[in-house]
Amino acid sequence: MPIVGAVPPLVGRVLQQLVHVNLLDMATRLAAQAFLAALPMLIAVTSFCPPPVRRQMQRSLQTMLGSDGAVVAKAEQLTGGGDTALHNWGFAGVLVALLSATSFTRALQRLCERAWHLPRSGVRLAAWRWAAWLLVWLSVLVVQGALHKAFGVGAVLGIPLQCATVTLMCWWTQHLLLAGRVAWPALLPGAVLTGAGVVAFTLLSQLWLPRALHMSLNRYGTLGSVFTLLSWLIVYFTVVVFGIAVGRTLAQEDFVRRRLGEADTPPSH
Repeated sequence: MPIVGAVPPLVGRVLQQLVHVNLLDMATRLAAQAFLAALPMLIAVTSFCPPPVRRQMQRSLQTMLGSDGAVVAKAEQLTGGGDTALHNWGFAGVLVALLSATSFTRALQRLCERAWHLPRSGVRLAAWRWAAWLLVWLSVLVVQGALHKAFGVGAVLGIPLQCATVTLMCWWTQHLLLAGRVAWPALLPGAVLTGAGVVAFTLLSQLWLPRALHMSLNRYGTLGSVFTLLSWLIVYFTVVVFGIAVGRTLAQEDFVRRRLGEADTPPSH
C-alpha cells in the first residue's frame, strides 16, 4: 500500500521498503537465529581450533561486546579446547551445531531476497552458499579484534579497516545469497550503509553494553545477561536490515545508478 502524506518521494519509498521487509520482525528473527544457531556453532567450532585462534576469537568478542564480561567469560569456558571441548560437545554435537547454523544463513538470505523483491532460490542452488557464507563469516570474525587495533597501529586506522571489512563482507554476502541475480554495483549502497552502521553501532554499544551486562547479571543472574545480549542483537540486526533494505531503494534512484554505472537493476514491485 502506498504511503501517503507530505513526505519527499525518496523518504516515502524508503518507508515502503522498510514496511515490505518487516524491519523489526526480520531483525528479531535474525537475532533469534544468531543466538540459538550461529552462536552455538561459533563456540563449537572455536573449541576445536588451535589456542591462538581461540584467543583471537575471544579478543574479537571482547571488541564487539566492549568488555570481558560474563558472556565472554562463559564463552571462554565453553571453548576450552582439546579434550575439554570433545567432552563438552562431542562430534555429534558439533555436527548438529553446524547444521543448525544454516538456519541463520537462510534467514539472512530471506532478508536479501525480500529487500530486492526476488523469489526464493532453490535449495540445490542455495545450500552450498549457506556453508560457504558460514566459513567466510567465521574467518572474518576471527580477525575483528586485530582489525579494531589495526594489528597494533591503533583505533584511528583500525576503525576504517573494520568499516571496509564489514562493507566488503556485506557486499559479497548479498551477491552470494542472491545467487548473482543482482549486479555488483547495485549492491554497493546497501553494503556501505550496513558497514558504516554496524561499525558505528558496535563502537557506541561499547559505551553502555558492558554496564548493562553487569547490571543485569547482578540483578537477575545469568538469565539477565542473556536477555541483555538478545536485546543488543535485535538492535544490531535492525541496523543490518535497515542498511540492506534502504540500500536497495537508493540503488534504484537515478542519481545513484548514474554514479554506479548501473543501468539494469531489478524493478520495484
